[in-house]
Amino acid sequence: MTKSTLYFEDPVHQSLRLKSAETRQSMSELVNDALKACLQEDLEDIKSWRERKDEETYGYEEFIELLKKDGVL
Repeated sequence: MTKSTLYFEDPVHQSLRLKSAETRQSMSELVNDALKACLQEDLEDIKSWRERKDEETYGYEEFIELLKKDGVL
């Protein structure tokens, strides 16, 4: 494990301390879990983009017409 120094805004730090006490997890565990979740979400977004990058694209007006045709608008 690597040690780093982080600077939190006061309200964020206070919330983190309270959450740590309530859950009996260290602040490091909470921050690591939050960062892992955020990074996993980014990976899922990248995967989705790669799967869809060759799909047909539409201009704004054309897209609006398609939504109207489908009854969405």
